[in-house]
Amino acid sequence: VINTCAVTAESVRKSRQLIRRAQRGNPQAKLVVSGCYTSLETDGGAAELGVDLVVPNPDKDRLISIAAERLDLPVMPHSATEPGENALLARGRQRAFIKVQDGCRYRCAFCIVTRARGEERSRSVSDVVDEVRQRHAEGINEVVLAGVHLGGYGSDSGSDLRELVEAVLADTEIPRLRLGSLEPWELPDGFWSLFDNPRLMPHLHLSLQHGDDLILKRMKRRHLRDDAIRFCDEARRLRPDIVFGADLIAGFPTETEAMLENSLKLVEECGLTFLHVFPYSARKGTPAARMPQVRGPAIRDRAARLRQAGDAALLRHLAAQRGKVHRILTEGPRIGRTEQFTEVVFAADRAEGAIVETAITGFADGRLLA
Repeated sequence: VINTCAVTAESVRKSRQLIRRAQRGNPQAKLVVSGCYTSLETDGGAAELGVDLVVPNPDKDRLISIAAERLDLPVMPHSATEPGENALLARGRQRAFIKVQDGCRYRCAFCIVTRARGEERSRSVSDVVDEVRQRHAEGINEVVLAGVHLGGYGSDSGSDLRELVEAVLADTEIPRLRLGSLEPWELPDGFWSLFDNPRLMPHLHLSLQHGDDLILKRMKRRHLRDDAIRFCDEARRLRPDIVFGADLIAGFPTETEAMLENSLKLVEECGLTFLHVFPYSARKGTPAARMPQVRGPAIRDRAARLRQAGDAALLRHLAAQRGKVHRILTEGPRIGRTEQFTEVVFAADRAEGAIVETAITGFADGRLLA
């Protein structure tokens, strides 16, 4: 089963490459393909590559049942699986991602995913609460609520993200709750008060994309750089230990050196601790693909400079943790994550899946030492 991506031209290329590789490596296997690439390339795409079954995005949650119905598959008997075990959750994983929302009502100039995902659709609060309880019963101590436009949760059902988080915290005993990537806009009233509960982890990943106002407008984003700075400042005022990561795009069409400098400055002005940097890749069918493009070498150079700024920001964060005591979720015998999602290496083996309290002794290779 291959879940494809179509966010950039490069991701389309890699999706097609992966399909071909799977066919070469497993010529007798049934190949099922889903995801955004298959939803967008309806007049050929994955089907022309000779896959056995294409499952559109809206049906992806039923992929297993659809495959069992349409393909001649040998099915593992119930006696060969553990009662209550989720077949899609690998044993040994200590964190579960729970998809609570899909789709997006906005049309950013660089994004094709909203066309592939369709209108916003939210799971019910009770359904999410039930799944969190199930994961906790399976031994998971941390869940992440995720969505294509997480801040838009409930837009189709009269609910909102605050109501969902409050319900999960009130009606489950999950020790640690995280939020997936958020846009710095449209958060419900009272959102920051949710962080009064210590079970909601003080860590957010923000979809900022750029630090220059003109580029943000050309991207058709719904925030400006000062909005992002105020967002982070307000969060720290209410929860001083909160940290932020962010997505940033390098080399967006019409970007100048001065505009890039504004992104570089934003890293420090928002106090970001880590970055996901994306070199801009034109995606056919988006408004940005029709704008004046930045040359490839300049894009690569600017992406490298943004990554250097991210590395420096992470080092500042790591250095500030020396001597502090953190509650760490162990993900392996000697690996864990703090509440701020910083990776930690232990000096001795720890029980996997436990939450341990320990002091930080130093850092190396981008990770804390304990």
